[in-house]
Amino acid sequence: MKNSFKLLLSCTVILFLSCTGCTTTSKNATHQIIQHQHKDFNCSEYYHYKTKLNHKGFDVTPSQAYEMVMDDPKHTFIIDARTPAEYAFIGHPTGAYNIPLKFSTNEIEEKNGHLKPKMTANNNFGNDLLAKFNPSTDTLIFMCRSGKRSCTACDEAIKVGFSKEKLFSLLGGFEGDKVENKNSAFYGQRKAGGWVNEGLPWDDKLDANLAYMPSN
Repeated sequence: MKNSFKLLLSCTVILFLSCTGCTTTSKNATHQIIQHQHKDFNCSEYYHYKTKLNHKGFDVTPSQAYEMVMDDPKHTFIIDARTPAEYAFIGHPTGAYNIPLKFSTNEIEEKNGHLKPKMTANNNFGNDLLAKFNPSTDTLIFMCRSGKRSCTACDEAIKVGFSKEKLFSLLGGFEGDKVENKNSAFYGQRKAGGWVNEGLPWDDKLDANLAYMPSN
């Protein structure tokens, strides 16, 4: 009777694991379970990164950027190219410098059928970079909301002497893209990739050494 019960239990476990796509090895089982959950939530859409604009330099995912900074923290930096308000109120990667590519004004304008704050260029962007970083030794990873301004920031950095080999645009930005799958519970929300959605460290506290201070 005991042998029959053990055989029945073993068959039940094997059948359950085969149905869920898991293997009997604990490490592989965990991996397979994660894959199964990702399929349920259409996670392939969330992390399918695309470059927003053609630019000089390279592209890097949030996780890759984090690893680059950890490997060489003295010479690799994340530059948040969003406005000071975005940096302060929405949050930013821990340790990121804020050097805005554009500033938000008090005016509202219509773009593509939507009302948005009118932006104005930071004409001192290049000088702001040079005041903090060394083109000869430093690698800069530019980041914005979802990965468009960061592309432009790479091109602007080259104009003041930074090498394209040391410039990167962070794919997905800080918040990521909006989910386009209308069947998703997250439709229209910024849940598709990005620094926050990859679970990387961030905060909304301001550090005087990192927050934006205009160069003279």
